[in-house]
Amino acid sequence: MNFFVIKKRHLCLILCAILLLVGLGTYFGLTAQAYQPNLSPTVVIDAGHGGRDGGAVGRKTGVTESQINLQYAQTLKEILQSFGVNVVMTRTDLNGLYSPFAANKKKDDMQKRKQIIDESGADLVVSVHMNAFPRSSTRGAQAFYAMENSSGAELAQSVQKQLQNVSQYAHSVAKQGDYYILNCTSLPGVLVEFGFLSNAEEESLLIESTYRQSMCEAVAMGILNFYQM
Repeated sequence: MNFFVIKKRHLCLILCAILLLVGLGTYFGLTAQAYQPNLSPTVVIDAGHGGRDGGAVGRKTGVTESQINLQYAQTLKEILQSFGVNVVMTRTDLNGLYSPFAANKKKDDMQKRKQIIDESGADLVVSVHMNAFPRSSTRGAQAFYAMENSSGAELAQSVQKQLQNVSQYAHSVAKQGDYYILNCTSLPGVLVEFGFLSNAEEESLLIESTYRQSMCEAVAMGILNFYQM
């Protein structure tokens, strides 16, 4: 009789130990899953300008910044998606985001871009632009970040470093920039001026598909390095 009582007691202890181990395994498995870093970040790509706001105009070809911005944004999207990055676009055609009934179309357009960023669940923002300057000799790609946004500064510098690898005229360091698209969010953000449409030589490069591909690959690599992917 005592023998069976002892055996039964041992069996209960063994079952309790098994249940405890299973419970701990489940707990730690769920905990690890809950705290697993996001391996598929979401990026908002903002193609600057659009619609009535054409932006800068090429001196040589007359191409508008809004057209080239969209091409660069779409190319960047394809590259990032090939690495498993989720992408949200602020605009996908040549139209602006403003309402036709808006009294201030520029303001309405920018507020719509902010709304897309806020609702996207994104991890960072990249705004695509082309530059222009009265002095036609000025050229070179430049990345900007918002003031007092340390993660944005880190992202912008990561992008700037990669741009230097593909363009000898790219600036050496990222700069602070007072831009609405960067200031409207606390997310890490970078505004990339890929080059100057006011410089004839750089304008010719900017409209080439091979140059666009290499510059967008550089920006994508800067983003991936920022995420240590």
